[in-house]
Amino acid sequence: MKEFFMEEALKEAKKAFDIKEIPIGAVIVRHNEIIARGHNLRESTKDPTAHAEIIAIRRASEALGGWRLTNCDLYVTIEPCPMCAGAIVMARISRLFIGSMDPKGGAAGSLYNIVDDSRLNHRTEIIYNVLSDKCSGIMKEFFKKLRER
Repeated sequence: MKEFFMEEALKEAKKAFDIKEIPIGAVIVRHNEIIARGHNLRESTKDPTAHAEIIAIRRASEALGGWRLTNCDLYVTIEPCPMCAGAIVMARISRLFIGSMDPKGGAAGSLYNIVDDSRLNHRTEIIYNVLSDKCSGIMKEFFKKLRER
């Protein structure tokens, strides 16, 4: 099941890729149903907070009519940054499924581990390396094409 939902997050990453955004995608799942989707839109919206995870969290909150996303899982193609990791904690997301790690900016195990910090009021379970090759592959392809331009 986790591979199916990560494939859906990859579809979101492809949408970002197609509009020349860094190709990161996210989906939020509750009771085995996707309730929200998001992909990076920072360049398009000129908004530094328009990350895939933030967009998906906002949409899930709208769908559920509240900010507490308990019993929800977030699937994201690349390890969340500190801002997104903080939002995951604040939203009370139960589980985080990560496609590929981000050793230069990740905050769910690489540089920091905000989502599983015992000093915070909520901890999120993390499942690593779901379709890792596909998730890192789309990023590599994006930056290769960017360098060619």
